[in-house]
Amino acid sequence: MALKPIQFDAGTAGRTARRILLAIVLGVAVAIISAITLTRIDASHVGIRVKLAGSTRGVQDIPLVTGWVFYNPLTEQIVEFPTSVQNIVWTASVHEGRQVDESITFSSQEGVNINSDIGLSFHIEPTLAPHLYLRFRQADLSLLADGYVRNALREAFNTVASRMAVQDIYGAGKGKLIADVSAKMAEVLGKDGFIIDQLTINGALRLPENVAQAINRAMEATQNAIQAENRVRQVRAEAEQAVAQAHGGAEAARQKAQGDADAVLIRARADAKSNEIIRLSTTGNVLQYRAIERWDGKLPMMQGGDKTPLLTFDVSKLAVNDAEREKKLRQLLNEEENKEKAKAPAESQMEQPAAAAPVPPPAPAPAPAPADSAPKQ
Repeated sequence: MALKPIQFDAGTAGRTARRILLAIVLGVAVAIISAITLTRIDASHVGIRVKLAGSTRGVQDIPLVTGWVFYNPLTEQIVEFPTSVQNIVWTASVHEGRQVDESITFSSQEGVNINSDIGLSFHIEPTLAPHLYLRFRQADLSLLADGYVRNALREAFNTVASRMAVQDIYGAGKGKLIADVSAKMAEVLGKDGFIIDQLTINGALRLPENVAQAINRAMEATQNAIQAENRVRQVRAEAEQAVAQAHGGAEAARQKAQGDADAVLIRARADAKSNEIIRLSTTGNVLQYRAIERWDGKLPMMQGGDKTPLLTFDVSKLAVNDAEREKKLRQLLNEEENKEKAKAPAESQMEQPAAAAPVPPPAPAPAPAPADSAPKQ
């Protein structure tokens, strides 16, 4: 079977080629238009739409957020404005920042020139970015910082420092200086969208040599005065401690002497009461009885010597009122009994004390033998 040759229709092929060519042209046109009318706003940036023609030409108040944005390149312009934190350093060192001296100089209340390295961190409020661009027509924040921001900073330092003494700025007042300058910067630059994040004085303040030496001498004198005052306080404290110790020792000695005196007095009173009890409980008969007990039955050979003669007592002269003597003796014995009860434990005090038995009068001693019955020597 013979194959038939394929026949091409010239009209159909031409239409297909034209369609392909048209599609290519349209694709290229769309790509070109998209590249021209589409732009991307980077992160930490805002877009500012600027109308170049029409009744609304100028900077638009509403900023464009991060992302892809369509615009008409013939009548509009998109400007990117950074909103991230900007760190600026103005220093005299050639190893940081630019290769020139960018340090800040300001004057104190006395007119002393003070030079310092300043560091500043700030960012732009996104909603105020169109206003800032409209005012300065500048999207490069480094140029704005070196111009407008630097001038505002120098003016703020001079305004604040002119109300402070150089010794305060060089000493403890440096923190107050920074805080007041930061507040002044926020007041001046805040309306333009600048947000001050941090203001620092880098390193030590640079003063004229004679002023620095005078301040150092004044500070040294102040430190010496403080040390001397501390030494005086220490000596005063040690003296007060010694006085307190002396008073304590004297008080302790006084208390001890008082205690010893009280003890002697108590013992004397006890001895006196004991002697009184013995006196009241001793009668003439008892004395005669004790003398007879100690007598060996022999009369002395002579008066004197190492022997004591047997004494006889006139009982009638020693006799006292028995009722009065017994009453006094009972009072003394009751006092001693009450003292013993007071010393007893608390539980014994709860018990009912037994009635004290009456003290019997001392038994009369036997009468001595008559003189004529005594053995002859």
